[in-house]
Amino acid sequence: MNPFRANRTAVDYGRTLRGAGAALAGVLALTAAGLAAAQDRPVDLELVLAVDASGSVSDEEFNLQLHGLAEAFRDRSVSQAIRATGDLGLAVALIQWADFHQHALSVEWTVVRDAASGRQFAKQVEDVKRTVYGNTAIGDALEFAILQLEGNAFLGRRKVIDLSGDGPSNNGSAAPLARDMAAARGITVNGLAILNEDPTLDRYYRSDVIGGTGAFVMTANDYESYRLAILIKLIREIAGAPTARRWPSGQRQTAAATPEYPIH
Repeated sequence: MNPFRANRTAVDYGRTLRGAGAALAGVLALTAAGLAAAQDRPVDLELVLAVDASGSVSDEEFNLQLHGLAEAFRDRSVSQAIRATGDLGLAVALIQWADFHQHALSVEWTVVRDAASGRQFAKQVEDVKRTVYGNTAIGDALEFAILQLEGNAFLGRRKVIDLSGDGPSNNGSAAPLARDMAAARGITVNGLAILNEDPTLDRYYRSDVIGGTGAFVMTANDYESYRLAILIKLIREIAGAPTARRWPSGQRQTAAATPEYPIH
């Protein structure tokens, strides 16, 4: 994480947030209007996998995230979870994110319904090349993920953003504002906090990143632990079981309300 924009003044930062929020709201409104006349394909779940490609993540660590996701989609337990949700399957896409202007849709929206389609998606994930670097702009990553959900050709019973990262936001739009925008649109934001850079990152994810129905945080001590953590996290997200929720601002969050699942 290289916060080269850390000297931004409070006034400039506030203007940037208001401008980014207004721009996103305008794009979403146009997207919704354009999609209203379209026939969206129903699915059980729309899922955006948001992979950290910020400056604190080495190329090896970036690839460990991709390999962990690919292995998860080849895992029998994930296939079973997908089949258990219904007959429609899930629509899933992968984005990589870093700076406020650095994100990419790396795997286009793909329908996964069974083991075979899961393996096909896994192959696409493994073929992804890193294309972005920079600071850690979680708010902008969430805004970009919202746009992917609003602009696809699917209609899911649930919409989820699965964001993984190893540091707090130090650039771009405020993460809580983007999180609240997602929740207001019926989108759940879940987090996987990788603790190799900051052992208390899960607290930040709980307070500033996750939101929406059933939102939760999981942790991995390092990138080597990511593989198991993302497997468990995907099963939980796909199953859609009742989980923790984000409490309103100012209310105390208890361990029972926002459980942590450390992976060692």
